[in-house]
Amino acid sequence: MSDTQFVTTDESPMPTVPARPSHAGDSAGGASPHRRKLFALLGSAIVVAGLAYASYWHFVASHYVSTDNAYTAAEVASITPAVSGIVKGVPVVNTQHVHKGDVLVVIDDTDAKIALAQAEADLGRAERKVRGYVATDTALTAQVDAHAADQARTSAQIASAQAEFDRASIDLQRRETLARTGGVSGEELSNARAAYATAQAALAAARAAALQAKASREAAVGSLDANKVLIADATVDTNPEVLAARAKVDQARVDLERTVLRAPVDGVVASRQVQVGQHVQSGAALMSVVPIESVYVDANFKETQLGKVRIGQPVELKSDLYGSKVIYHGKVTGLAGGSGSAFAMIPAQNATGNWIKVVQRLPVRVKIDPVELRAHPIGISLSMDATVDTRAGNEASAN
Repeated sequence: MSDTQFVTTDESPMPTVPARPSHAGDSAGGASPHRRKLFALLGSAIVVAGLAYASYWHFVASHYVSTDNAYTAAEVASITPAVSGIVKGVPVVNTQHVHKGDVLVVIDDTDAKIALAQAEADLGRAERKVRGYVATDTALTAQVDAHAADQARTSAQIASAQAEFDRASIDLQRRETLARTGGVSGEELSNARAAYATAQAALAAARAAALQAKASREAAVGSLDANKVLIADATVDTNPEVLAARAKVDQARVDLERTVLRAPVDGVVASRQVQVGQHVQSGAALMSVVPIESVYVDANFKETQLGKVRIGQPVELKSDLYGSKVIYHGKVTGLAGGSGSAFAMIPAQNATGNWIKVVQRLPVRVKIDPVELRAHPIGISLSMDATVDTRAGNEASAN
């Protein structure tokens, strides 16, 4: 039945309009409380979220600093020969894992063996030479004694010649006196004069022999002193000449041992640049050994993050290689003495008119737990995420 009714009156007919619900008060009375309630709930949620974030930041997040500008590194061992020669063998290849002491390169040792034999021969010659010094010392001592005896003998000869000269001089004087009175013949006087001359010559010869004996003894004493210097305060084994020869033997033996290059650490072979038959020079880089169990991390934090970072603080590390399923743990072991720009080949010159401040980064050295490294090996120069817990060191310093 239609809601529209027509009423018949005497007057002209007027249609009756059906009643419609009124919505005029919805915005003012009906819907406003509901909307205000929604806004209040939204505001409360924002405030609670803000308080929760502030609490999280104050109690948790403010104690951690993180960076993804971190890379693995290690003290790579460079394999370089100490002697020159032709490479005889290279029993390792790149990526091969080696242990400390394993043979990496073998250099032909023919020349080294010859040098060792020559040095050993020189050592034997030096030992015999020093033994000769000892024997010479005995002989020179005997010579000194012999020349001393010669001096004593010449002294006796001088005394005898002096006595003979004195007697001849007296005889000559007596005969010259008698000759003036005609008591002796001219022949006797001549014989006396000849005996005097002979005695005088014999005395001069005896004195000369004494001087020669003295000079010979002094020469023998000098030779003995010089020889004693060569063997003073030393035996054959401790003589300087023998020690020098033995040092050459040791050097030759070391050079022979150096023809075999061994791994200095456990690690992985990398950058092999040597082949069999190649002539290598001393100091040339042949290969490297990366100690993967001693890998550390250099985390480059912004300078604004380092206010609370201290040595010894714990660090959590995540590598791009394994992702978040493997978390490494480590400790801060050191902070670099300056940013990378300070040690660049051409350092930045900030004292210029167009200077722009740039936040610098400082490398922080982090040591990784070796047990975790053995469980999950990782190479060098790989990306890492590092998070430092700054509470440990700062709590200790505060106490």
